[in-house]
Amino acid sequence: MAWGWRVIMTGFLFILFGSGGLLLSLVWFNLLLLAVREPDKRRSVARRSISASFRLFLRIGRLLGVFDYQIEGAEALRAEKGSLIVANHPTLLDYVFIASQAPEIGCLVKASLIGNPCFRGVIRAADYLINSQGETLLPESQCRLAAGESILIFPEGTRTRPGEPLTIQRGAAQIAVRSACPLRLVHIDCDQRYLDKHSRWYQIPPRRPMIRVSVRQRIESLDFVEKCDDVPAMAARRLSHYLRQALVPDPR
Repeated sequence: MAWGWRVIMTGFLFILFGSGGLLLSLVWFNLLLLAVREPDKRRSVARRSISASFRLFLRIGRLLGVFDYQIEGAEALRAEKGSLIVANHPTLLDYVFIASQAPEIGCLVKASLIGNPCFRGVIRAADYLINSQGETLLPESQCRLAAGESILIFPEGTRTRPGEPLTIQRGAAQIAVRSACPLRLVHIDCDQRYLDKHSRWYQIPPRRPMIRVSVRQRIESLDFVEKCDDVPAMAARRLSHYLRQALVPDPR
């Protein structure tokens, strides 16, 4: 009975999440367009609204017994300025956990989400970066980081494949090295397989999953540049190799 309840409530949470995004897009963000003329202020209000809605969503999920979670070091995450926030990506909810604790954080999102009517308005109102922006992605990231915005990136590019080692794409390392910005590492761990790369929404584990989000060390991208004439690609390769090891959650 407990398992069946969690299956039904998981479906309810998916509906709640999608309808919430649609409601924000159609109502609240359009009201912001009318009420707040300054783009930077409007973006800040939109991001704080998204963060607040995520906190509510997570509390509802916990209250319904669908999942439980612990977040460690959220204060450090909120204090970051001009940093890349890099995290592993075991579940579908990872972005929700991080953004719920860091209202001003930016994010690099998949281009495919722009076509989703539930998320398109959220992405535009929050002014998130799109990973298909090609030649403009790096300079736009550099400008935002230099202005003090922190950007969340999942260096794997997709959710972790269970049972396989982390595969790190070099995009995050390239941005960090070429922007000379620090990185804040975040470890995310789930004690069971839950909403991972190969799971359907209704494939619920036998016990309520516990998701732990731990904000870890801050590293300097320039530490991976060995000499002044070192090309950025070499430094990015070294940084990617480091992230491949550092983002593996500690065994429990």
